[in-house]
Amino acid sequence: MEMMKEYKYLEQIDSPSDLRKQKISDLPEICDEIRDYIIKCCATNPGHLGSSIGAVELVVGMHYVFNTPEDKIVFDVGHQAYAHKILTGRKELFKKNRTKEGISGFPNRDESDYDAFGTGHSSTSISSALGIAEANKMLGKKSHVIAFIGDGAMTGGLAMEGLNNAKDTDLLIVLNDNNQSIDKNIGSVHDYLLKLTTNPNYNKIKSHIWNRMGAGKLRNMLQKCTIDAKSNLVRKSGGAFFESLGFRYFGPINGNNIEQVVEILGKLKDIKGPKILHAITQKGKGLKAAENDPTTWHAPGKYDLNTFKRIASNYKASRYQDVFGEVLLELSDMDDRVTGITPAMCTGCGMTIFANQKPNRFFDVGIEEEHAVTFSAGLAAAGMKPFCNIYSSFSQRAYDQIIHDIALQHLPVVLCFDRAGLVGEDGATHQGAFDMAAYRSIPEAIISSPRNETELKNLMYTGLFIESGPYIIRYPRGTGEGTDWKNADWEKLPVGKGEKLADGEKIAILGIGPVVNRAIEAANVFKEKMGWSPAVYDMRFLKPADPKILEEAGKNYQGIITVEEGCLKGGLFSEITEYMAEHGYKPTMKGCGIPDQFIRHDRQEGQRRACGLDTSSLEETLEKICKEI
Repeated sequence: MEMMKEYKYLEQIDSPSDLRKQKISDLPEICDEIRDYIIKCCATNPGHLGSSIGAVELVVGMHYVFNTPEDKIVFDVGHQAYAHKILTGRKELFKKNRTKEGISGFPNRDESDYDAFGTGHSSTSISSALGIAEANKMLGKKSHVIAFIGDGAMTGGLAMEGLNNAKDTDLLIVLNDNNQSIDKNIGSVHDYLLKLTTNPNYNKIKSHIWNRMGAGKLRNMLQKCTIDAKSNLVRKSGGAFFESLGFRYFGPINGNNIEQVVEILGKLKDIKGPKILHAITQKGKGLKAAENDPTTWHAPGKYDLNTFKRIASNYKASRYQDVFGEVLLELSDMDDRVTGITPAMCTGCGMTIFANQKPNRFFDVGIEEEHAVTFSAGLAAAGMKPFCNIYSSFSQRAYDQIIHDIALQHLPVVLCFDRAGLVGEDGATHQGAFDMAAYRSIPEAIISSPRNETELKNLMYTGLFIESGPYIIRYPRGTGEGTDWKNADWEKLPVGKGEKLADGEKIAILGIGPVVNRAIEAANVFKEKMGWSPAVYDMRFLKPADPKILEEAGKNYQGIITVEEGCLKGGLFSEITEYMAEHGYKPTMKGCGIPDQFIRHDRQEGQRRACGLDTSSLEETLEKICKEI
């Protein structure tokens, strides 16, 4: 993909120092080139497009005004960081963004000195940037620290905690608000006061007056009057809120106007104390399709550069998230107590159809995993049947709430963990590797995983009858096995009971989740080679694990292989080996799962192959254990 010769400026820029050599008058064209480069790269190598192209001017402005990497820019989530990657020596590598051979889709400290803090989950920027700023103060460093956060991430509880603690630190927060356009009615009064409040002479005089006046009632009264006056003249409610927490508030400005961004950042650079710049941008800026449909074009997959039509994936089966959404709607027709809760993942988890048809029983609580869990517990305490859907890796944020607010109170909350297991290109921050190990230690927790779409349907149906929780259903990102789940009968599954899928001898494979299907395939290949077959069991429930299957495996088989798309330490492998040791069984044990390391970005099939979870790898494991028993 040779594209750099198309660009007048971008081919000359390999670092922010190169950017800072350019004239301010050239910056609009530089921004256009960066935006075009992102759009072309993402057409064939998909990523988080809409947020990044909307934030180009803000990113360029920050690197132009501040002396990075000495000055630190901390990104929130990282969905807006593509221009940052391109400007910081990763222009060519960006062509392979999110691939096994390429760079991470998110800021990563192991990747570049310009990535001040690793991100992937939301609302972390203010707290981490505050920590860096306080460290600079203690170490005598004069470098600036900027937290770059979107309006969605600003709603997160962790962001609020960071704001509440940032009183006397020289921290700049750039709030990228892409949820609305600039209010045209603000007009000339706003423009004048923005220039006044960012003027260096004004701020020198203001600081001098406050310092000479000293602390006291008169100063407090005058400061309050000033804040109230500015709030009434130029703010909506947001400015007053930030100033009540001790921040100087500036804006809103047009975040897609690079000249204004550079001007204002230059003036804010040397203003002391905590301050926030509110910038309005357009998500998907520069790409009409993304401007018109920012939700779809947040991460659109592949698309045609000529027509800008998305290239549809050839799904051979239903996606698990779509099964979840349709089944939830059907369950809500059966039981009017069923409610759906999601922390800002309505589209991603497949709850859109439920939200549209049952709006009074749907709750998107924003990026608040902890609140989502406790809110669900409250619903359950009052007699409802909450189905709370959270991505597996995000559920880790609500670990205490799952213990304290659900388990200790025996509340029948159904927790549906989407993206459990290996998630692909989003990489280490998003792998759903730890949920089984984390929640298995919680007393009375029920942990299940379906091997196909029909099992997901029936595990959800079983949730209607659960009287104590948490009741966890974990399932992967992507498509299922192609079962006719829509026409399958509803079946209430007995909790803690698995299923024997294939008879065999000498070796038993005990698996959980869709990877059980790969175990069946591996057993068939092994039988063709060896003339005999191992037994295969679907545990279905990690907790409580089926005691009959465990006893049968311990008594009757010389070797046992466990198969799970979760971390081996603490998951199914640990459950089975603990049982065997406790009951005196001594089979040869081998575990197939996610090893004790963080898994980098790659396609899901590549990650599964690397973890020994594809059919051929499992068959090789069968051959190895066969030689040892």
